[in-house]
Amino acid sequence: MTKKNRMYTTYHLTSAQEVSVDILDAIKATYKSKPIRIIVEEADGDVDLSTDMKAVLDERLQEDESAYMTAEESISRLSKKYGI
Repeated sequence: MTKKNRMYTTYHLTSAQEVSVDILDAIKATYKSKPIRIIVEEADGDVDLSTDMKAVLDERLQEDESAYMTAEESISRLSKKYGI
């Protein structure tokens, strides 16, 4: 059994009034004829981290600071590796 790589996009809006035709057009252009799921939830400002996310963050805190990589370097390496 293989897992499919799923693409997702998150839009953070300060108000429902910001939902525009431009956003819908961007979704259509990105996903074309693929099936999609749209979930709308009220933002409460809190970020809920899963247990797995917390474990990864805890591991990162234990890393040697001499091997530190900036966010830009990290994103660049991920982009090269995964084509994102």
